[in-house]
Amino acid sequence: MFVGQIIQYEVTPLLGIPINWVTEITHLEKNKFFTDKQRFGPYTFWHHKHFLRSIPGGVEMEDIVDYKLLFGILWQMIHSIIIFPKLKKIFDYRRKALENIFRCYIDK
Repeated sequence: MFVGQIIQYEVTPLLGIPINWVTEITHLEKNKFFTDKQRFGPYTFWHHKHFLRSIPGGVEMEDIVDYKLLFGILWQMIHSIIIFPKLKKIFDYRRKALENIFRCYIDK
């Protein structure tokens, strides 16, 4: 990972319709934090900070995400029903995947 790195995703935020999402790593301090910012995608604004801390037995990751939805009031109305739960599901999935990956290293 490096500052300026561009990462491309395909997401399906609503009704299974694929949308290209491009983020850029804008800040990085090895083993402490990194930040990605949306360049193109489903949000008007997306700024995601990932903080890493050593804790007994492993590493803790904290996310701080600031975002603004497209299409103003329409998206605001469906935020709590569709968008926020979908974001929560993504972050829950990532947490479980990281726990499983790193558990493999701990258990060996």
